[in-house]
Amino acid sequence: MAAVSVSQPPITPAIPGRNDSSDSSRSSQTSTEKVKLSSPHHTSSSLSKHHHGHDSRPPVDRSVSPKRWKTFFKAFKHIHNLTPKEVEDFMASYEIYNLDWANENEMIKAFGPNYQQRVGDCLRAYYSVLNHLCSLGDVEKMYIPPLMDKKASVLDNQLLYEESIARDIGLKPGMKVLDLGCGRGRVAAHMTSFSGAQVTGLNIDANQIAQAKEWNERCGFSNEFVVHDQNDLPLPFADESFDAFYEIQALSLCKDPAASFKEIYRVLKPGAKFSLLDWVSLPPYNPEDPVHAGLMRRVKPLIGAVGTPTPAGFEKALMDAGFTVTKSDNPSIDGLQAPLIDKVDIYFRSVRRVIHGLVRLRALPPHFKVLIDRLCLDGQAFVQMDNMRLITTTYRIIAEKPSV
Repeated sequence: MAAVSVSQPPITPAIPGRNDSSDSSRSSQTSTEKVKLSSPHHTSSSLSKHHHGHDSRPPVDRSVSPKRWKTFFKAFKHIHNLTPKEVEDFMASYEIYNLDWANENEMIKAFGPNYQQRVGDCLRAYYSVLNHLCSLGDVEKMYIPPLMDKKASVLDNQLLYEESIARDIGLKPGMKVLDLGCGRGRVAAHMTSFSGAQVTGLNIDANQIAQAKEWNERCGFSNEFVVHDQNDLPLPFADESFDAFYEIQALSLCKDPAASFKEIYRVLKPGAKFSLLDWVSLPPYNPEDPVHAGLMRRVKPLIGAVGTPTPAGFEKALMDAGFTVTKSDNPSIDGLQAPLIDKVDIYFRSVRRVIHGLVRLRALPPHFKVLIDRLCLDGQAFVQMDNMRLITTTYRIIAEKPSV
């Protein structure tokens, strides 16, 4: 472990409550307009020149970010037209988050010996609706990013972190990079715009893959997108197909990280770099503590986590697969993601109040209330766990496949 640079912030007491005066119920898209639009296709030399300090951020590339109002109304229309079966399947899908991959006996007891298929079916039902719910706000990419800049919006913090990935894994024009859990392909489009690399995205949800293809084609990119369950190994790629790899909060759904990392190692070229940003439980978390355990039961369904990984577990699995781990840390300022989680929670609770009113007036179908209530459930538990430093969904690991 001598090669690993680990940066773990000190443990501080939880921040009690929340001061709503620190934010407003409006979308955080409007909160920061000081971050300038940069031109697309940065050269490799320009990537290396970016300053890494929190007080002097490089401009972000918003050139391939969708218009928020268009995304909102498209998502709103889709949710409005959901069938009762789609709503029912989405709500039923939450049953998988009461279990954990580590307890196979409980999985078999709940879903039978073919439990992995049942989990896959639940995930497809879950994401086919969730991606549209998230698109009502600033988390169309379905992740809350690390806090890279306290003055920037959620969207700009996403862009800042994505650009840091490009630097960490050394993306250059023409390189081929694998994006695991690519969602709607918005991150892939940003990676290509920013670095010139060609992205291959993989996702379990055919609806999101279709949107990814449509958006990237509209942007003029030749990125490719594949419908595939990450737990269905081997991956559908030849040996040494890619120059780099990244994933953003996709491994919370991974059944066997050790097996997945071996597959990723197989499809990467020698010298390729690997970037992970994902959810972990941190050392202060104590499953025997009833407060900790109660919070965990509330938060795992919210963030869509089936497993409960740790930084040490990820590092060991990567090294066992053959990787060299070069960085293992939490990139958020002060190690806390909570300010951004709270922003997102405030916004969606505001949307929830509007939807409740419209449902009461019968201007919207009742399932709108059911879905937004489920989405908004336990946001403050998430904030509390982050402030207590019990978990984070933004733990970063950078690794490398050794050169021949």
